[in-house]
Amino acid sequence: MSAPLLVIVDAANVVGSVPDGWWRDRRGAAERLRDRLATEGVPGQEGPVEIVLVVEGAARGVASAPGVHVESAPGSGDDHMVELVARAGERRCLVVTADRELRRRVTALGAGVLGPRAVPR
Repeated sequence: MSAPLLVIVDAANVVGSVPDGWWRDRRGAAERLRDRLATEGVPGQEGPVEIVLVVEGAARGVASAPGVHVESAPGSGDDHMVELVARAGERRCLVVTADRELRRRVTALGAGVLGPRAVPR
């Protein structure tokens, strides 16, 4: 059996795509995103999915939840997501972000991309 689809979510980019006051509590916004992903998953993705939420800056230290593994990027969140895709090798990956440069970097490694609207709000 093949490994489940790896979905890597750019927390800062997804949270920042909705002007709901997230900048006042970046960590809380990342936790709310984590909880929505844990409850609703990634709509439209068939079969087993492994979700990795990458946080950075003030959101570092957000704990994982059942169904969502949270990784605090030690430096640049974008660099960390590229590293995760590179480590995945032949495994199917999707990266959720609107960041054009990040999209370019991960698609060069074979990952697919989805925009922030692909995850629950």
